[in-house]
Amino acid sequence: MCYSKRLLLFGILLILLFVTSTAQRHCFQTGNYTSNSTYRANLVGLLASMSSNTTIDYLFYNFTAGEKDDKVNAIAVCRGYVTPEGCRRCINSTTQELLQSCPNQKEAIQWSGDCTVRYSNRSIFGVLEVQPMMASYNVQNPPDPKEFYKVLRPLLDRLRNSTALGNSTRKFALGSVAAPNFQTIQSHLQCTPDLNWLDCNNCLQQLSEYTTTCCGGQKVGGVFVTPSCYIRYEIYSFYDPAAESPPPSLPPPPITQPVSPPPLQLLPPTQGVDEICSADSLQFDVGTIKVATDNFSAANKLGEGGFGIVYKGVLPNGHEIAVKRLSKASQQGDLEFKNEVELVATLQHRNLVRLLGFCLEGKERLLVYEFVPNASLEKFIFDPNKSALMNWEMRNKIIEGIARGLLYLHEDSRLRIIHRDLKASNILLDADMNPKISDFGTARLFVPDQTQGNTSKIVGTFGYMPPEYVMHGQFSVKSDVFSFGVLVLEIVSGKKNNYSFQEENEAGGLLSYAWKNWREETTSNLVDATLKARSTTQIMRCIHIGLLCVQENVAARPTMATVVLMFNSHSVTLPVPSRPAFLMYSTRSDVSSQLEKGVGVTRPDTRQSRSIQASINEASISELDGR
Repeated sequence: MCYSKRLLLFGILLILLFVTSTAQRHCFQTGNYTSNSTYRANLVGLLASMSSNTTIDYLFYNFTAGEKDDKVNAIAVCRGYVTPEGCRRCINSTTQELLQSCPNQKEAIQWSGDCTVRYSNRSIFGVLEVQPMMASYNVQNPPDPKEFYKVLRPLLDRLRNSTALGNSTRKFALGSVAAPNFQTIQSHLQCTPDLNWLDCNNCLQQLSEYTTTCCGGQKVGGVFVTPSCYIRYEIYSFYDPAAESPPPSLPPPPITQPVSPPPLQLLPPTQGVDEICSADSLQFDVGTIKVATDNFSAANKLGEGGFGIVYKGVLPNGHEIAVKRLSKASQQGDLEFKNEVELVATLQHRNLVRLLGFCLEGKERLLVYEFVPNASLEKFIFDPNKSALMNWEMRNKIIEGIARGLLYLHEDSRLRIIHRDLKASNILLDADMNPKISDFGTARLFVPDQTQGNTSKIVGTFGYMPPEYVMHGQFSVKSDVFSFGVLVLEIVSGKKNNYSFQEENEAGGLLSYAWKNWREETTSNLVDATLKARSTTQIMRCIHIGLLCVQENVAARPTMATVVLMFNSHSVTLPVPSRPAFLMYSTRSDVSSQLEKGVGVTRPDTRQSRSIQASINEASISELDGR
């Protein structure tokens, strides 16, 4: 008997060693570095400092080294049951393996038994990422999958809630539950602590659904990972409860009778979780949203646009949200709408308003966003009192943040998104006055599969739309560049783009006025009076970039990548701008006046006619509908 127990324990030890040594990694094809580059030197030094740091004892590391193109961001997090010494050992071995397995890759991640290490040349702190999603699982199916899942799911749900409620240094939970056939399921859930409550909850919810769909059905155990969260459950004891206590809200898990599991089978990275399950994991309960918004009461109304009314809401845990109640049915069916929401929800950047999920109730559709407290940029720059509080440093930070957000949408996100309605009212400001672009995916939800080309269904706001879009329905990333240029000039001047400079005998609006002063070398006339004699050179350069963005010649407009480079490097020589596209102002007498009255105007076109029914620079979305 004693011998058989020792043999069983020895077998379990071998399995635990196998699990610990089995690593899953992903080398991102997002850029390379050379062996003698500054980036590599920063990367190697940063990884070495993480594994040797003895001052951090809470199992979470967030380090940065270098500047600009040579900047490296790294995150390491150890499992909740690992000691600080064991954590450092895991990070040390994992970093060495990553450098060897992903040579010259600027971005990589490895999930080892006791830790996860990732690094990148882009910002990754506080960003929810659920791709790639990977799994290693026990090949054995439970004798009664339905009964097994009935026990497992409540355990995962309970631990998910406990994990999400963790703090900024630790987000994990350990727990166990009695299972059929005298088994005990032990589980460990974890998020990177930089995530907020809702992101952690969403990540674990998607991953929990994945445990039932990835492997041909429910398994008796496995490890399921994304860059932002981690789930493991087994029918044997895989951690020592005495080594690391779980969060105070959870009781210490009992020591269970070990059961030797079958071998693990490693799955390749998935291209994405099952569409329906992933979308469902983003779906909010309609009743919860009604309670959160006090049944969409007028007191909670934040604003109204062409796509719907936005309400403030508060979830039961106190988390604030913004709910957009879409005013008309999408062109898509429910499944297509869910899939599109899932895609848009993966767009994560500090300068984008985060889409958290959605609700469906009949034909009514609700989009749930993070709540941004300081309302829109429009409320500040066009208000004489508030604009006086916005110094140049603040305005410049907003301009550069918008540029980075657009660059992400155009080039760095998994989707290629053209906003098509970039304007001051769609730039929200957080508590620190950082800009967040809103409504960046809404046009895609309503007019699917259009990222460039020609369209008769035009969404946008008159004054921010380039002439090739208004007249011919032609759009591309350069359409957003034009809108960005208009925004830049508005932020610098504190004037709306349709402002009438009557004292200057200039009726062509802001672009015409800016171009006139540029040609006459009196550009300082454009600057908001509150900014006079402040950072003059930088402000003039900003106006210069704005004029480059609104050029009538589409090809002459820079890309957002070039715009960001112009802001970051003052050594870059700016080309001389050509004439802006202020065609919309030149046709104001015959078009704009009718638009202000809400009258449809038909423009001749070589392909087809378009009926224009739009508003001038209001918060609502302008739409030009095909006949």
